[in-house]
Amino acid sequence: MIKKEMIAMLLAGGQGSRLGVLTSKVAKPAVAFGAKYRIIDFPLSNCINSGVDTVGVLTQYQPLRLNSHIGIGIPWDLDRNIGGVTVLPPYEKLSNSEWYTGTANAIYQNLEYMESYHPEYVLILSGDHIYKMDYEIMLDSHKANNADVTIAVMPVPMEEAHRFGIMTTDDRGRIVKFEEKPENPKSNLASMGIYIFNWKTLKKALIDMAEQPALDFGKHVIPYCHRKGSSMFAYEFNGYWKDVGTLNSYWEANMELIDIVPEFNLYEEYWKIYTKSEIQPPQYFSSDSVVERSIIGEGTDIYGKVYNSVIGCGVTIGRDTVIRDSIIMNQTRIGDYCEINKAIVAEEVRIGNHVRLGVGQEVENDTAPHIYNHGIVTVGERSVIPNDITVGKNSVIFGITTSVDYEQGCLPGGKSLIKAGERQ
Repeated sequence: MIKKEMIAMLLAGGQGSRLGVLTSKVAKPAVAFGAKYRIIDFPLSNCINSGVDTVGVLTQYQPLRLNSHIGIGIPWDLDRNIGGVTVLPPYEKLSNSEWYTGTANAIYQNLEYMESYHPEYVLILSGDHIYKMDYEIMLDSHKANNADVTIAVMPVPMEEAHRFGIMTTDDRGRIVKFEEKPENPKSNLASMGIYIFNWKTLKKALIDMAEQPALDFGKHVIPYCHRKGSSMFAYEFNGYWKDVGTLNSYWEANMELIDIVPEFNLYEEYWKIYTKSEIQPPQYFSSDSVVERSIIGEGTDIYGKVYNSVIGCGVTIGRDTVIRDSIIMNQTRIGDYCEINKAIVAEEVRIGNHVRLGVGQEVENDTAPHIYNHGIVTVGERSVIPNDITVGKNSVIFGITTSVDYEQGCLPGGKSLIKAGERQ
């Protein structure tokens, strides 16, 4: 009989709608990050660094790139005969067939997978956060407290607490009250969406709550366990943790990597971040190029000037082009004599010559100001921007555009140019 002390279930099916066009064709956990990684690399690397060698990855929305990235788990040493990584999409069953409708419903639909390992503990993770955490230390805390459920929490500013599930604890760390996104929070200990359950506790909660529509951990399972008197403890985490769920937080997290002393260090020997790497030639810098305070991916050719930016793998930056405060993802080509300011340019984009992005005054976006803000220009993957185009701040471009799409060669600030067939 196969028996694992703790297995991990990694929720990676999210659409990430607040990332706008970046997630129109790819699941949020598969979005590129930090020049060579994808967001899901961080929880997967945490698992193997913590000694967790059995991980179920629950996929749903636009899973193709995620599935091919994970493969059989070789980069994370998760290609095991027993355990390893298993991709778990929704599947057709005899009685009924349904999509994953909530975080806990996704776990419920995979009870059989978890049961096959006879675990004592199940670790629930989200696939869309940037952080390093040793789950083994959290498990030690769970055991020491003789807990049924342990929830990782971190202190957040009181004025932001209403956005999270908030825990109130006693002096031993026992959770005495749990509120999901409270209007008037009494505490600032926010749930990180990382849980360790005793397997029996989790199984009973999921079965008892199975009929609940859109079954969710924060809204249903955690309150259920609390009502039933389960022993619930908070595990306080004080390291770097970033929810990259908005374009601005995603941009900030990338920019923090290039601080002189980065708060989040990608280069630590003892806690490596693993990823699937394509075989690329080395970077090439022409004699006229300038690069300051930037990360440059493998296989990238730079003929222009790059300041304070994160440049992916296989990118080409043309002569006399100047890039500042921007994220340029893999396999994108930027022409000559361009000026790019505070832009997020997705994968495989083609930008012509004499193109200027992020110029002029900041104007509120006219279609989705809650997504496109903070002065960032966003360009969706495989988009094409022709020669001699000027684009204002808080704007978004997605699709193969031509000069006729731009009035007098310009897309003003706050405007959205999304071609037919592409989704915002």
